[in-house]
Amino acid sequence: MLLLKETPPRQPLPPTRLVVPAGESRAIDVKAGQILRIEAREDGATAMLFAFDRAQPDIFMSVHHTRVFSNSYVLQAGMRIVSNRRRALMVLGKDSVGTHDLLMPASTTDWLAANGYAGQTGCVESVSAVIQEQGLTPPRLPDPINLFMHVDLDQQGRIIPLPSRTRAGDFIACRVVADMVFVVSACCTGVPGNDRPGALEVATAEELNAL
Repeated sequence: MLLLKETPPRQPLPPTRLVVPAGESRAIDVKAGQILRIEAREDGATAMLFAFDRAQPDIFMSVHHTRVFSNSYVLQAGMRIVSNRRRALMVLGKDSVGTHDLLMPASTTDWLAANGYAGQTGCVESVSAVIQEQGLTPPRLPDPINLFMHVDLDQQGRIIPLPSRTRAGDFIACRVVADMVFVVSACCTGVPGNDRPGALEVATAEELNAL
């Protein structure tokens, strides 16, 4: 039920697939009605996910509004991921891991270097470069949805990093309900237990069984 859709007013599109190398970021255009699938190709991989509207630069995927809209900081099947206008962008349908983060900001190169990750490019710098290459002009870089990141909150509200549960082949699949450019980053997070960059595979199709 979660991956059902209304028939979009366009011709079906062929499946697409791209690899995001460890430590890098890539962009992919996804149309309303398509499935977006993001898969870990290596154990421990984490995917930082952003999305932007090409036609309206001031509209982007907002993890803050998603938390408020869903009254939850836990990403789970059936949850709507929304824009900064609180409009649904996609619905999480399939999830083989069940550990994702909606709280942590994207890493920066300076922060990584100061915390023992010298030589690693931060997610902010990597994604910002991709945004520029794509000709996108968002008013700011929003916080990401951190797919496959394993953290928790203790009773005092402190964020507790936990060892990654992600294994190669784990994936999430969402039904996209608005035309968006998605940027997926495989950069170092700097979050203990989730700090080993791993390659990712990003794919789109009209139906999940085509992937």
